Amino acid sequence: MLFLRFTPQGTLKSAIFSTKFLIQCLVRSLSVPAKFSSTQDVYQCNLRLGRLSRAGNIQAARQLFDTMSERDVVSWNAIVTGYWQNGYLEESKTLFASMPVRNVISWNSMIAGCVENDRMNEAFDYFKAMPWRNTASWNVMISGFVKFNRVEDASKLFEEMPSRNVISFTLMIDGYMKTGEVDKARALFNHMPRRNVVSWAVMISGYVNNGQFNEARDLYEQMPVKNVVAMTSMITGFSKQGMMDEARALFDGFKHKDLVSWNAIITGYAQRGIGEEALKLSSEMIKMGMQPDNFTLISVLSACSGLASLKEGMQIHVLVIKYGFESDISICNSLITMYSKCGCILDSELAFRQIRKANLISWNTIIAALAQHGLYRKAIAFSKEMEFNCIKPDGITFLSLLSACGHAGKVNESTNLFDLMVKAYEIAPRSVHYSCLIDILCRAGQLDKACKLIQEMPFDADAGVWGALLAACNVYLNIELGELAAKKIVDLNPQNSGAYVMLSNMYARAGMWDEVIRVRVLMKDQGVKKQRGYSWLEIGDKMHLFLGGDISHPDTPRIHLELKRISLQMKAIDDIAETVLLWSCFG
Repeated sequence: MLFLRFTPQGTLKSAIFSTKFLIQCLVRSLSVPAKFSSTQDVYQCNLRLGRLSRAGNIQAARQLFDTMSERDVVSWNAIVTGYWQNGYLEESKTLFASMPVRNVISWNSMIAGCVENDRMNEAFDYFKAMPWRNTASWNVMISGFVKFNRVEDASKLFEEMPSRNVISFTLMIDGYMKTGEVDKARALFNHMPRRNVVSWAVMISGYVNNGQFNEARDLYEQMPVKNVVAMTSMITGFSKQGMMDEARALFDGFKHKDLVSWNAIITGYAQRGIGEEALKLSSEMIKMGMQPDNFTLISVLSACSGLASLKEGMQIHVLVIKYGFESDISICNSLITMYSKCGCILDSELAFRQIRKANLISWNTIIAALAQHGLYRKAIAFSKEMEFNCIKPDGITFLSLLSACGHAGKVNESTNLFDLMVKAYEIAPRSVHYSCLIDILCRAGQLDKACKLIQEMPFDADAGVWGALLAACNVYLNIELGELAAKKIVDLNPQNSGAYVMLSNMYARAGMWDEVIRVRVLMKDQGVKKQRGYSWLEIGDKMHLFLGGDISHPDTPRIHLELKRISLQMKAIDDIAETVLLWSCFG
């Protein structure tokens, strides 16, 4: 039976393409020894060999194999496969070389073992040495090439195949989709003599992953029998397009949902910034008795980060421990980010220290968290500790360190870091690095130096770079550079309301009221509307959202009354302070 698998990002991975699936097929072949066994004892021993190997008890399997008075080719295949399945490929190769008789399953097993252990050249050597091959031999080799993105080699084998089946075609379609050769994949799909649900789902997923959602949607509608895999792929596609209502309708309308389907819709909400719905769905999923996996937990932690919801985040942390994912490095990274976004930087550090062997992503995550909290010295210390652990920093590491410099107002240190990144580590700076450095210079009032750096950039500055300069010009009232920056932003994005508003504010501060009116009229003529600001507040188990100028909240009168009371208290405190100051001066 063929089945499919999705990652939380919605990427479809057909298990038919994975080596593990092929391994299962091989093991099942070895578990039906009636064709080869000569006695009932050999038959029973072969069954036990397979069970022990699958359970990971390869030593007991070997003891049983050595004590067998009679062995057939199935016995040898079982022990050979068992060794490489348990991580002992070299022992498998030794046993294979000493086999008295081999069949096609023996050769296919060795090919699959080499593929599983990332030894494609050795797998190909076994393939070429085979005395005769069946379709499964070709398929396992093609699946290996596809797995390691050697699609050209896979295509060459596919063309040489004497006989192809639906698996062969589907493997190649998946390979072409992975390399973005969508037209080749579709042509192959159209010429398939027979299709199954896997073939349809691979095509639909490939379209989604290559940004061709309309084509995916059309194909889904043509699909004769829709299954949960294709549906999950479409949920991912709708989510990427921001069409969450359509994604939810598809999800709600499908009766037989699996964990991957739940992950797809939860991830869709989390990635579109609708964290409340992601949290609700995850809670509903758990209440239904479905156990979350690491993909679920990562998506929900992302939702908590977006909402800065510490209470829910801590509850998810409990689930992480409950389900035994506390050593999962990706989940630990998500915990670091979640606690940081919720303002708990000490908990972020604790989550980082729980990682047994931190990788580059983990170090970058904690350094970014420290930078966001303005902890410049700690961020630098962690970067040094990172190098002490033989992990070389990359562009993301330096971006976080530059950000830490910006929060701490370290101008000289930021330029030194930038030079270190370029000269010592030979990392080519990207737009975000320039933007961060320019922002630091602008905050320090070094506008001319910032403008010079913009002109020296090896590529055109984006709206973020010009936005940093415009904000600084507003602070330091540099009208000439401010006008230049605003013009550049509007050229890049004519509907950017921020540029118009900031330029207008700058003119107002300078008393240039005619220019203020001109900018406001220009906004109106261009149909540019100022984006409304919003904020949110978590009270108890409820999230309260407030939009600028919106009075629809049911407690608005009470909120206004409380604000007036606080304002009066502040005024009274100021009056008392002023009186005390006068008494101290004349007392």
